[in-house]
Amino acid sequence: MIKAYAAMEAGGELQPFEYDPGPLAQDDVEIAVESCGICHSDLSMLNNEWGFTEYPFVPGHEVIGSIAAVGDNVTTFSVGQRVGLGWHAGYCNTCPTCLDGDHNLCASAQPTIAGRHGGFADKVRAQATAVVLLPEGINPDSAGPLFCAGITVFNPLLEFDIKPTSKVAVIGIGGLGHIALQFLNAWGCHVTAFTSSDSKKQQALDLGAHAVLDTSDGDALAAAAGSFDFILSTVNVKLDWNAYIATLAVKGRLHFVGATLEPLDIAVFPLISGQRSISGSPVGSPGAIKTMLEFAAAHRIEPMTETFPFAKVNEAMQRLTEGQAKYRIVLKD
Repeated sequence: MIKAYAAMEAGGELQPFEYDPGPLAQDDVEIAVESCGICHSDLSMLNNEWGFTEYPFVPGHEVIGSIAAVGDNVTTFSVGQRVGLGWHAGYCNTCPTCLDGDHNLCASAQPTIAGRHGGFADKVRAQATAVVLLPEGINPDSAGPLFCAGITVFNPLLEFDIKPTSKVAVIGIGGLGHIALQFLNAWGCHVTAFTSSDSKKQQALDLGAHAVLDTSDGDALAAAAGSFDFILSTVNVKLDWNAYIATLAVKGRLHFVGATLEPLDIAVFPLISGQRSISGSPVGSPGAIKTMLEFAAAHRIEPMTETFPFAKVNEAMQRLTEGQAKYRIVLKD
């Protein structure tokens, strides 16, 4: 039996829950959970904001742990190895997308917390293909958020061939943005943090921003016209996107990794006249996660985390709900 914390209804409190996972599938591994980050996606799924949560619901897709058992077909891992598991727990491995290495875009990809039970538990199972070995130099106590937040902001650097000479801005200095600043600085970019919070300005500089632009200051935004090659939006709220597009250089790109639910109100002419682009991306493939972890280890990059014991999971979720986390929360006994 696997011991976990589950909600029985939308928005319900997480409570002790046990389930029988059955025999271990031939291509799967079982991970003994050491820690698990809490992501805003866990909260959205808990509240069924996206409409496909199944109850009982066990959150948790930023898992760090050790291999406890391997399926008969698994040759890539052995018992005792420390690994991580992120948003996806499996792929079809046969479609053109998977065969091209873009597993994260597989139409049949299996979310770790949808249609199966996640990592707020003592054990979790996943397809071996979706699991990534934790390299030396990564702090396991804070590594969980790298498997969702970290790869979410790192993947665009690979996908869009961001150059070390690029001028990049980040919208939102929170759970995603604070990691993005570190990655971009180490990548070699000139980094600007967009924020309206006075309290975050110095921290943005400490995290790697070379400049901070106050987004509540319309004159400052206007003065930045044509400045940025790439803007990474990590927020999930509606903003004046046309004001940000105006700060893009020719051929610049506004890229979304924060899931704002409102439709984008975009003027097309500035896109056409400057050949600018708008795009979005999800988490990365296992290969991209491996690259991200190696880069983080080489540059000593890690998320800023607060730690709660698993038994206080509801307190931790409430802190996230209230927007008080600085900047990620990790459950660890």
